[in-house]
Amino acid sequence: MMASFKRVLALAVVLAPAVVRGAAIVSRAQCQATLDTATGELWTDSVRIRVFTYTCFCGMDTEAEELQNAVEDLHNLMLAAGTTTWGSVGDTSRIGRAAENPSTNWQDILAGSNDDAQWVILALWKIADYRAAHGQSITAFMNAAGQIYDFIAGQWDNTCGGGVWWSTAHTYKNAITNELFLLTSASGYLRTNDQKYLTNANNVWNWLSASGMRNSQGLWNDGLDSDTCANNGQTTWTYNQGVIASGLGALYAATGNTTLLDQAEITLDATIAHLTVNNILKESCDNAASSTGACNHDQGIWTKHVQYYLDNANDASRTAKYSSFLGSQSSAALHYGKSAANDVGSVWYAPNAGGSVFTPESTASGLEAFVSAAKYGPC
Repeated sequence: MMASFKRVLALAVVLAPAVVRGAAIVSRAQCQATLDTATGELWTDSVRIRVFTYTCFCGMDTEAEELQNAVEDLHNLMLAAGTTTWGSVGDTSRIGRAAENPSTNWQDILAGSNDDAQWVILALWKIADYRAAHGQSITAFMNAAGQIYDFIAGQWDNTCGGGVWWSTAHTYKNAITNELFLLTSASGYLRTNDQKYLTNANNVWNWLSASGMRNSQGLWNDGLDSDTCANNGQTTWTYNQGVIASGLGALYAATGNTTLLDQAEITLDATIAHLTVNNILKESCDNAASSTGACNHDQGIWTKHVQYYLDNANDASRTAKYSSFLGSQSSAALHYGKSAANDVGSVWYAPNAGGSVFTPESTASGLEAFVSAAKYGPC
């Protein structure tokens, strides 16, 4: 089922919002062997064909998160590998086209989803990073991302003491939306030097740290109970544990406050201690033997955001702490996760015994694991 990687990148060709200027990213040698696996063994000709022939002109639908991450992942891969093979994706993706159209009504596209809107921002920023690296204009992408960001910032209110709502329906305040707001705010400051971003980053971290959403294990649960504003005890998804780290890493880069790195690593270490089997990331609903149906397959988002965290931490000892673990994830995705058709499934922690689910998002997760390991894993 190669449709995933194909669809994953095809997904990438569909959406891609903008907002990037390029906070200085640490220049670091990439592991060519790992990149060769990502661009060669996983990206066979048939996979590429399907990716680029798959089209979707929908709005922010159920695939929105994976679409935005696929756009971001593809540009992250090209920047790492020094290739321009998929360089047209930024312009041909739906969000890329929207960013380059000054008449775009982003609210029609975002459809009230405040978390998905911020995945769009991250994708637009990565497109801008790629374009800047090749001497192309990034103005439209930065402007679009800024417009989206300002709307999300307006979704903050004092319910439960603060925080951004999950959607414009204002029914739920959760971890991922506010972790993304921390990341987009701190990164926005690094990219633009605009004080409003840093103010928002400090405010949202202060609120998150007092919200009770991080449990006694050091992991972030899904969100807050709408009636009591207490931790609802729901799933500790792996991506919640990665995005908080990249947000804190960016805020550290903006402020120089090293306690933020320590806070990030409380959760990264808790992820390794509590959300793994055989030292490999595992979503709580994953089962190698039988499919549980609907389940986030976002282990790769965790690895990608550890990459971003280490970029901003820029500390050899912190890199060394997570290097072997990142290498283990890409190895598991290759040897346990990959199918004969070169797709990567949802289960990495054990050989597939009928329970691994092969979808665009699971394949994108595999790509994320390889790109992060190429930069910070063993070689």
